[in-house]
This record gives sequence, C-alpha cells and structure tokens, in this order.
Amino acid sequence: QVQLVESGGGLVQPGGPLRLSCTVSIHMFSLEYMGWYRRTPGKSARELGASIFSGGQPNYADSVKGRFTSATDDSENTINLQRSNLKPEDTDVYYCKVLFRRTNYWGQGTQVTVAS
Repeated sequence: QVQLVESGGGLVQPGGPLRLSCTVSIHMFSLEYMGWYRRTPGKSARELGASIFSGGQPNYADSVKGRFTSATDDSENTINLQRSNLKPEDTDVYYCKVLFRRTNYWGQGTQVTVAS
C-alpha cells in the first residue's frame, strides 16, 4: 500500500505563485510514474505535469507549459509542483498520483482557491 500526502494548497492572490508538495510513503525509485492533476467536481481529472522515472524528463500539458514546473526531491520522497501567475480559473482541487507495480495511488487532494 502506498500513501500520498499533499500540502501547500489554500487561498492564493491572482497573479501569485503556488508551490504544492506530495510526499510518498515509499522510496521514489520504486515508482514507475509520479504526476500532478487537477479536478473540478463533476469532471475528469486533467494532468498538469508528470515525472517519469528511468531517466525521463517531466512532461507538461500544453495548456500549462511555461506556467508549471514539476520536480522531485529524492531525499524527501516528494514531488513538487510550482506554478506562476495564477488565475481565478486555476481554482480547483489538485491531486498527485503515482504508479507502483501497475497500480495507481492518489493523494487526498488539496484545494487551491485563487481570489483577491
């Protein structure tokens, strides 16, 4: 069983930055995939940024290229998501997901609200 804990959400001013962290309960080198998603109630989750191990580089959705940066911190078993220039339409619940032994595991989600 893999557990994930997200942190860093909350109220953010429009135009401000955001940094989310996802801590994984097992060693990151055991994972096949780690990524960030956002989900609006009633809609499917949308991938934002992903880190693929075994030498792969992070991939980003076209809609967020240039605004998102995803990076792993191996010493802390975390994957971080940094965003710039947040807009009100970025308000959503953000999740991290990992793939371990062909099984997907999701975090509990962290609410991000962009408002003045």
